[in-house]
Amino acid sequence: MSINRAWMLDRSLLDTGHWLLERAPTSNTPVAKEGMMPDSTTTSSLRLSEVHDQRPDSSHFLADVLEGLTGPEKSIPCKYLYDERGSRLFDGICGLEEYYPTRTEMEILRRNIIEIADCAGPACQVVEPGSGSGTKTKFLLDHLEDLHSYVPVDISRRHLARAAEDLARKFRKLRVTPVCADFTQPFEIAESPPEHGHRLIFFPGSTIGNFMPHRAGEILALLAEVAGPRGALLIGVDLPKDQEVLERAYNDSKGITAAFNLNLLARINRELGADFDLSGFEHHAVFNSQESRIEMYLVSLRRQTVTIAEEEIEFQAGQAICTEWSYKHDLSVFEELASYAGWKRQQVWTDDRDWFSVQYFTHDIDLGGLDAQPYALKQQSPFRPK
Repeated sequence: MSINRAWMLDRSLLDTGHWLLERAPTSNTPVAKEGMMPDSTTTSSLRLSEVHDQRPDSSHFLADVLEGLTGPEKSIPCKYLYDERGSRLFDGICGLEEYYPTRTEMEILRRNIIEIADCAGPACQVVEPGSGSGTKTKFLLDHLEDLHSYVPVDISRRHLARAAEDLARKFRKLRVTPVCADFTQPFEIAESPPEHGHRLIFFPGSTIGNFMPHRAGEILALLAEVAGPRGALLIGVDLPKDQEVLERAYNDSKGITAAFNLNLLARINRELGADFDLSGFEHHAVFNSQESRIEMYLVSLRRQTVTIAEEEIEFQAGQAICTEWSYKHDLSVFEELASYAGWKRQQVWTDDRDWFSVQYFTHDIDLGGLDAQPYALKQQSPFRPK
């Protein structure tokens, strides 16, 4: 795909985003090794288990990158944006003035937390796929009655371990069982759900919007299986709105989103031995009104060749790598999408401008061994690919 240069960001904006990249630990900064929890002498009094590692084999990363970059339309799955540095950069994005989703969702939670807690009921085990810095999570957990346990699930192990310890320090009586896994694939939870309660899947941030509708349906079906009998889902869903608002949110003036996007190429260089020249690519995000989604790209500024695992990949000037989609779902459309995965919507809360929604679903379907991935397709979903 080629993109008109007139839409591209000023290159100077990237430089202003580098301050967050430079906050990465240096050789003089004492940090836990990748895959290790912090010193046990500091966590012995916490109800915090070791990380349950279910990460996919690293060879999957290489295979996904090569498959995506050698196809007719170049792309890389958005989950690879979230290594430790990418996760911290995204935390920085969430605090930006232009980036409305985080503060709008938090406003909805604050306004309606009593009603949300009543819907959730007592004795919940909260499971959070794609857990981040935990601000919204801490607020929710603070208001749930007789909380059973908390299970954060994230693909970035180091980021997950630090966030889990931070939360365990705040909630010292709460069992915290972190799981390092790709939540878009089946994963297991060692901590059993409460006998007289249920699992509540907390899926904030409109992360579900990063997937094509049929794939979102598959993930919702997978989460229904994770939730189990009497399970519930509390999910943040971004809503359609003015194009200018959307494009400003994903092309911030400080260039942090650009740094976040370019960090993907830095990760490929570091972990896969590639030779991307980061100065040869530029961040670009645009709203596709026909598909109701933001599309995020890295655009080649010149003709160039990149080598990954001895594979040479050609880029033409203006050729783009798609790194993320973010769908903006109408309320009725998302309700129908979730229904094909076995979820029944019980309540919706929105902000005053109807920019964002928090939705509560339940299900009473025993999926018992169902292959969740094609579930939405088996149910004659209109969202299946044509």
